[in-house]
Amino acid sequence: MHARTHVRRLFEGAKALDMHLAISAEELIAEVYRVCDANSMTDDVHIRLMATRGLKPTPYQHPKITLGDPTIVIIPEYKASSEETKRKGLTLFTVHVRRPPADVQDPMWNSHSKLNCIAACIQAAKAGADEALMLDPHGFVATCNSTNFFVVRDGEVWAPTTKYQLHGITRQHIIDLCHENGIPCVEKDFSLTEVYSADEVFVTGTMAGQIPVRSVDGRTIGNGERGPMTQRLQGIYRKAIDQIANEGR
Repeated sequence: MHARTHVRRLFEGAKALDMHLAISAEELIAEVYRVCDANSMTDDVHIRLMATRGLKPTPYQHPKITLGDPTIVIIPEYKASSEETKRKGLTLFTVHVRRPPADVQDPMWNSHSKLNCIAACIQAAKAGADEALMLDPHGFVATCNSTNFFVVRDGEVWAPTTKYQLHGITRQHIIDLCHENGIPCVEKDFSLTEVYSADEVFVTGTMAGQIPVRSVDGRTIGNGERGPMTQRLQGIYRKAIDQIANEGR
């Protein structure tokens, strides 16, 4: 299920960019498994799947000079997520780089051209933080530079709306799991003030799963340790992912 959701998002972005991938979604998924099988890779494998418009005889943006079909690259690598990080968490720093609206760059495009996120990451790193927290054009919390963002307040999970962030697969999975397990969860606009005073903060990503955040802009979140809601969601998510994996291809 997860693989198909990621591939569907890839095809949506490709169509928006008028890029015909010359392969079906099912064929592409089969190619991913073929590459993993050829390398005897089964557990703790991270897949980097990339598509470009294809070869060009000269560096030029216009798609009319592209030669042949798009280039698709499948890179599997062993990259087990850190259990220590899942327990100890990350630090975040709010950067000046804002997430743009869809008429500047559609946040649904999981593209290679993410210099705004790279700039945000650099600024956060210079400030000594692990990840950048980015605001939307109106000053509300949007997302992090490479992960999606959540807060927990009074037993309720809050997620920023998708207007200014990538429609994360793991993000949506967590929202769905909250609803399935009777955990109140809402998507809404909220400010940094509500982040600083949150009971818990965590981020999500395909590789990371759910990672607690122990501080934002030097403000300790809760008691500075992984909170009970984050830990509960980590367990629920792990079971759900194991079930998907056990269902096979």
